[in-house]
Amino acid sequence: MLHLFAFHTIFASGITIQIGNNAWTISSAFIVYLVIAAIVGLVAEFIVGWRLPFGIVGAIIAGLIGVWLMTQVIIISGFNDINVDNVPLIRALIGAIILVAIWHLLTYPGWRGRRRYYRRY
Repeated sequence: MLHLFAFHTIFASGITIQIGNNAWTISSAFIVYLVIAAIVGLVAEFIVGWRLPFGIVGAIIAGLIGVWLMTQVIIISGFNDINVDNVPLIRALIGAIILVAIWHLLTYPGWRGRRRYYRRY
């Protein structure tokens, strides 16, 4: 319980980093957003069965782009979504699955023609 209080106290207003004219604020909501994006990206990789480059960073990027894709570009209405800190989970998962599937379709022909690096005797 003390850890949550310390976390909330440190990140209550956020940490602001200013570099030149750019100011970036890292708050607890931003960290939760990144964690949700990582989970959604990893689940999308598991469902499609194809890994993105850069490991967990690639999964976070897929999750973030998936959230943006399904909330700003392709808007689906007519069903209730599960929102965690204003992040729609089902829409984010659908967007991340679309992104991983497109990546798989673009990169699979390059992997299909390669030989294995080892030989079994």
